[in-house]
Amino acid sequence: MKKIRELLFHKRTKSMQMTISVSFTVLSVCCMCFLGVMLYQQFTRKAENLTIENSRQLLNQTTINLEDYLRNMRRISDAMYYTVIKNTDIGSESLDDSMTLLYEANKDKLVSIACYTNDGNLTAAAPIATEKRDVDIKSQKWFQDAAGELENFHFSTPHVQNLFDDPSFRYYWVISLSRTVELTRNGTSMLGVLLVDMNYSSIEQLLEKANTDTSGEYVYLMAPDGEIIYHPKQNLIHMGLYQENNDRTAQYEDTTVKENFRGEKRLVTVKTISYTGWKLISVVPMKSFSMGMTGMRNLVVLLVALTVLAAVLLNQMVSARISKPLRRLNDSVKEWESGNMNPDIYAGGSMEVEHLGKTLRSTVAQIQQLMDDIVVEQEEKRKSELDALQSQINPHFLYNTLDSIVWMITGERYDDAVFMITQLASLFRISLSKGKTVIRIEEEVKHAQNYMNIQKIRYKNSFEVDFQIDEDIRDGCIVKLVLQPLLENAIYYGMEFMDGEGEIHVRGYRKDDDIYLEVEDNGLGMPEEEAAELLNGKERPHKHGSGVGLINVHSRLKLRFGEEYGLIIHSCPDEGMMIQIHIPYIPYTTEAQKILESGKSYSSVSADRKEDVK
Repeated sequence: MKKIRELLFHKRTKSMQMTISVSFTVLSVCCMCFLGVMLYQQFTRKAENLTIENSRQLLNQTTINLEDYLRNMRRISDAMYYTVIKNTDIGSESLDDSMTLLYEANKDKLVSIACYTNDGNLTAAAPIATEKRDVDIKSQKWFQDAAGELENFHFSTPHVQNLFDDPSFRYYWVISLSRTVELTRNGTSMLGVLLVDMNYSSIEQLLEKANTDTSGEYVYLMAPDGEIIYHPKQNLIHMGLYQENNDRTAQYEDTTVKENFRGEKRLVTVKTISYTGWKLISVVPMKSFSMGMTGMRNLVVLLVALTVLAAVLLNQMVSARISKPLRRLNDSVKEWESGNMNPDIYAGGSMEVEHLGKTLRSTVAQIQQLMDDIVVEQEEKRKSELDALQSQINPHFLYNTLDSIVWMITGERYDDAVFMITQLASLFRISLSKGKTVIRIEEEVKHAQNYMNIQKIRYKNSFEVDFQIDEDIRDGCIVKLVLQPLLENAIYYGMEFMDGEGEIHVRGYRKDDDIYLEVEDNGLGMPEEEAAELLNGKERPHKHGSGVGLINVHSRLKLRFGEEYGLIIHSCPDEGMMIQIHIPYIPYTTEAQKILESGKSYSSVSADRKEDVK
């Protein structure tokens, strides 16, 4: 019987090792294949992104060159209009000399310049001033576009300009720039159209420079409606031997898209030209860069195969030594059981053992962290209570107030002195509150009003303050001395440079089950990023005040009511700052006050209230 049991155990052990080995091998093969595919896809994506970036750079540079050229044409039009036409009365003066001079200065870029009245009558032209008889100017599209929309430039698509008699009998391909102008004839204003015909060959030369790539990439230009202005295979398109997907491309915005046109996958990048609405398109066939990935694909396959072979050998070794990590993990657990609260938990071996070890290590760390957090929480509670007691009496504030009272008595301002003493007595009565740290909101507001009454007298009413506290929140619970630091902050950092125009608004209202108390000033404010740091432990140095900063108030509120409560700061430079106190609505009762004083959270108060209802 014993031999059978040993034999079964041996077979079971061998089977487990085989299972682990096969499982790890399959897992390794899958992982390596996955990584290989991901690596190849990453290389492909990098190559594609590089191609897209190069295409965009080419488009950007071409766009810059084309826009510079169009901008020069606009400058010629502006120079003709604002320098010549605006300053010439065509009833008594001629535009021909000035127009000819401007044309001669830019004749390498221009075919002609002409000016027409709104009736289609020629006023001046350069270099050819003889107009053909059978030309209907008002039917020309460039004329209609300019006359239809005032104060705009209009760029036409390429066309043959046949307006004037040319002694050389040449016909020029041009792009017309037209605009509405204001003409003056015998002191009377009238509308007209200024025409600048650009040489199409100049634009053609710019785009030909962008089509020097031999990999199949090319660039073409089209109008917003899809009409092709320039294409490297324009002649083939006109003969019907080549097709372009320009009608579909006209619907694209400035972006890069993948498309399948006539069985060919390609990348299309679109860039809109300023002033015209023209679209500059770059087309890159996918095969132009995918062909270069064949060698990379073979390299990835070889690396994956070698890695899989190494993984198979390694898995054989791991499966044979699987028991050793288990024993080491068991020893770590026994050490923990013996009373060592910080044992060195082993986390190695197979995936399962490693996972178990890391989980156990994490559990031990969490337990230790929880114990540390409890100690820290108690220390923070005591520190917070100590800070609250220290913030109750501000010697600096008290000394200054007493000095002010002495000067009032010396100056025979007895009524002001009595008022200030009364406010000071009320302030310290509420500050002490018989040792309570949780009081009614009404008492906290009263304390804040007493403080501000004293400060207004001390600062000779250099600022205004108003309190708008809803009645339905006055009986709520609040941590003592949270409004005063906010008001102190508003005075010392917001009102310092206001010169009597300072305003401080204190508001309190209820929203659902929460209470919001707001202190807003119209002072200097600060950037939102700097304001956010005030609650992250990075406060400004205290030049004035008690030294009880916003972070102290924020921490006390969180400790008392929970992490979801505390201060919220909204600030804008030169517009002021608003600080919100966000706390839950807890009606002030003896039971609620005692629970909160004991250090229990708001959830404990809510649970006790629900228990009382039952």
